[in-house]
Amino acid sequence: MSETLLTTSFSTFEALPFSDRCQTVFDRGEHLLIGVSPGNSYFSHQRLTELIRWGREFFEAVDVVHADLHVDSQYRAAGYPGEQAERRAAKEVKATQRRIRRAVAEAGLDGVRAHALSDFRAEPAYRRLHGAVLAALDTDPVLRSATEGMARGFLRARLPAGADPAPSQLAAGVEYIAAELPFFLDTPALLRVASSISCYHVELPLTPVLFGRGDGLRAAPAQGYAVVRPVVAARPVAA
Repeated sequence: MSETLLTTSFSTFEALPFSDRCQTVFDRGEHLLIGVSPGNSYFSHQRLTELIRWGREFFEAVDVVHADLHVDSQYRAAGYPGEQAERRAAKEVKATQRRIRRAVAEAGLDGVRAHALSDFRAEPAYRRLHGAVLAALDTDPVLRSATEGMARGFLRARLPAGADPAPSQLAAGVEYIAAELPFFLDTPALLRVASSISCYHVELPLTPVLFGRGDGLRAAPAQGYAVVRPVVAARPVAA
């Protein structure tokens, strides 16, 4: 993973494209996708504002997509009763939407759009890609293992210490991740852009599966991935 330090008048982020191919897509500078998870404190409106402004300085267009599918299933899997899980999910999704709207407004730039994941459910490209994900989860043990690993990590952070997710809880986590994966596979097909970098602030367990191997389910050639995170200034060492 190569590192590109990109400084703007707004903020400083380091961008780490996953591979040389991802670096090539990044360097084209055509489109940046920012994926936002409800309930994730990393995505404050200030962080999103800075990231959008940074993105528009280096990319022709920026889209922000937030998850709103199967969020209630995640809260049920974490132990919330049915109605309480639905209320908590709705609250978190609405709060996420407000933060995104505020960030887009404060960024004040053209070429920025915001969407809910559910906006794409009826789109043929999304249905095709989601179908490919579901089929691969049944036939591709490497993809299945990485997806379950992501779901397990999410759930363990919300379960009692030392507890492992039950099969039904793990299935809910996989379902949530599968709904998002089309944007890691082929954002250009979904948003009608020439090429795209999907970014997140950490490398995900699925990154090497979708962007690093030579067989199985893989990202489209015009799809890249990069870790994009704020630069943390080094603290001076005390004498």
